[in-house]
Amino acid sequence: MNLESPKISVSKSPEEVFNFLSDIKNFESLMPENISKFEVLDEDKFLFALKGMPEIILKKKEVIHPNKIVLGAAGGKIDFSLIANISEVNPTSSEVKLDFTGDFNPMMAMMIKSPISKFIETLATSIPKSI
Repeated sequence: MNLESPKISVSKSPEEVFNFLSDIKNFESLMPENISKFEVLDEDKFLFALKGMPEIILKKKEVIHPNKIVLGAAGGKIDFSLIANISEVNPTSSEVKLDFTGDFNPMMAMMIKSPISKFIETLATSIPKSI
């Protein structure tokens, strides 16, 4: 399953956006209002839970300065990635698009598609307000 957020314009350089997203504790400010738990486990890993959902641990898996950050599931039964793609519009502004990729059975994919789409859209639209 592949899902994409809309491209979000940010009036910061790609470097500034990259630095913000590279610091995983900043993800707390991007989370939706229905977050019930957020905990930094180490410099590359954090745990979060939304009300009514199980806890999810994300770990920084790949970093390509200043254009891409890949967070992946750390443990658990489900393997997925959340990829932040940062592109330069000009030296003082950039665009960010979040991609979610995961290998789910059709039943699971049908159940989680809408909540995951809403979640990545919330994360993306929160970036310009949080930096």
